[in-house]
Amino acid sequence: MLRSVEKPRILMVSTEYPPMKGGVGRYTFNLTQALRKLDFEVNVVSNRLGNGEFSGLSPKNPENSNLLLEIVERTKPDLVHVQYEHGLYGLRLDPLNPRKTTTNIDLFYKYCQTPIVTTFHSAYPFKQWLNLITSFKDSSKRNMLSKFSNNTIRCWKMLLNYHSFHNLNKEKLAKSKAGIVFSNYMSKMIGGGEVILHGAESSSSVYISQDEARKLFNLPEFGRIALALGFMTATKGWDIIEKMNIPEGWTVVVNSSKNHYNTEKFNPNFVKKNIINLQKDFLTEKELSFLFSSADAVILPYTVSSGSGVMFDALAHGLPFVATSLEFFKEFSKKGLGITVNRSPDEFSKALVTLDRDYMKYIKTVESFRKEISWQAIASQHAQIYTQIIKKSMIAV
Repeated sequence: MLRSVEKPRILMVSTEYPPMKGGVGRYTFNLTQALRKLDFEVNVVSNRLGNGEFSGLSPKNPENSNLLLEIVERTKPDLVHVQYEHGLYGLRLDPLNPRKTTTNIDLFYKYCQTPIVTTFHSAYPFKQWLNLITSFKDSSKRNMLSKFSNNTIRCWKMLLNYHSFHNLNKEKLAKSKAGIVFSNYMSKMIGGGEVILHGAESSSSVYISQDEARKLFNLPEFGRIALALGFMTATKGWDIIEKMNIPEGWTVVVNSSKNHYNTEKFNPNFVKKNIINLQKDFLTEKELSFLFSSADAVILPYTVSSGSGVMFDALAHGLPFVATSLEFFKEFSKKGLGITVNRSPDEFSKALVTLDRDYMKYIKTVESFRKEISWQAIASQHAQIYTQIIKKSMIAV
């Protein structure tokens, strides 16, 4: 028998969870905190490196499904909410039969009797899927022939399994009581899902001025700053930053980190005087908020993007963006929140000039939009979905 909906019990599922590094983990933590403020009882299942109430999930654990089924049986939540990023649960691309491509969480969706809500964190059109292939570099110590063979097999598996990757999303959507995506573009890619924007807001409890924030990071006192933030991977497209003719009055500030699963050896050089590489690694929520407060914009020359926590964080701090003309970014540039251009050094340089010229217009639009992505607003939208599903489940019983 389901419990009263007065204080619903939610089991949140996310391999990544702080203190683990990762955008999915940050998102899950902030959503969980906001839901608890709305009087939901939320327990998190995570990797053993995260501080979830339950642990054991891993991309390498073939027993992820059994683990989750056991936890659900033991704790009897009213609803399970899965933060679904294929690789975090173990994605196995079959090299011969794409219909056999699976993740280590598929059986959980098949056998779980408790209502499931799924947030989808990735879906790619074919061209971006190809960019995922070309971004891969074998960093092992194997000989050249072995590396070539390994890369060839991986490329073949990726090409063969493009549609099966999407089918995994569609299967999870079909077996969920609700699907959540961060944009209309994602909804079209997956074939459904309710759009609830990625939450973001300043985590600083004390206001800090731009001047004070810049002093904290030893950044230039004058001029505009564009931030490039995130994991150091080829898909971030930072290779073009060094090639940019950065406009007078602008400085590009880069800060990167390595995640728990990254195998790339991507380390572009930033030697121009108007590019600053902070090399601060993964920042705390407070440090990240201070860094955003020091800037005037974010620069996102991505080659691949299903969503961007950095973009939402920037908007929450009142910063417009300059991004590659990918469908996700175009959806938000059409709202007047930033500029999208072809991914080339020259186009990004020109975009910074345009942004500077029309800066106050963008700031006004961003200032209005940022209220829509406060964690309180995002959690309230989740709460409505949860409550509707739980009530229907109780009626069914």
